[in-house]
Amino acid sequence: MTRSMTVPALRATAEQVKERPKSLRALNALISASRPLVQGATRAVLGEGPVGAAVALVGEQPGDQEDLQGRPFVGPAGQLLDRAMAEAGLDRRTVTNAVKHFKFEQRGKRRIHQRPTAGEVRHYRWWLDQELRLVRPGLVVALGATAVLALAGKSLPIARFRGPADFQGRAGFITIHPSYLLRVPDKVAKEQGYREFLRDLRSIRKLATSRMAE
Repeated sequence: MTRSMTVPALRATAEQVKERPKSLRALNALISASRPLVQGATRAVLGEGPVGAAVALVGEQPGDQEDLQGRPFVGPAGQLLDRAMAEAGLDRRTVTNAVKHFKFEQRGKRRIHQRPTAGEVRHYRWWLDQELRLVRPGLVVALGATAVLALAGKSLPIARFRGPADFQGRAGFITIHPSYLLRVPDKVAKEQGYREFLRDLRSIRKLATSRMAE
């Protein structure tokens, strides 16, 4: 079923900005109660992890499995992320998405992921900002271009800006989204891309550790 943004949804967003929730529970209640802006989503997929985490990973949007299970990074990209983080010696503690609802195109029985537009990212950006304000992570990692847009407020090419970053006063790091590696058809290029991703994760671990020691 196709869903579109309505006047009440616009009004709800304005009320959220005024309210500035004082806890993650209050914020998540607002997110869960809001109508999906994107097409087809069945529920809001909320972030997971403890307050004060050393690292917060921000992805693009929930996928098919995330939408079905109501949890972030439980699909194929999340499984690849778990594997890479284990190899890099980095705990997966806090994970969330820039966009909170799954956007897809129905093709037969399959739900094909559709990339969020810049307008959709802007719509959800206030929620993400409040979430990070309440979680207070030591380092915020942008996984892919959509997360970069949400955190930096503008598009930044991954190839050029990959590495440590400043997200409007928040210490950050830019790298690829693990789903990118799943789409690389060439085996050699995929293996090279995975090694580079591991290198980024190890750099993230070292950077987060050094920040905690300050």
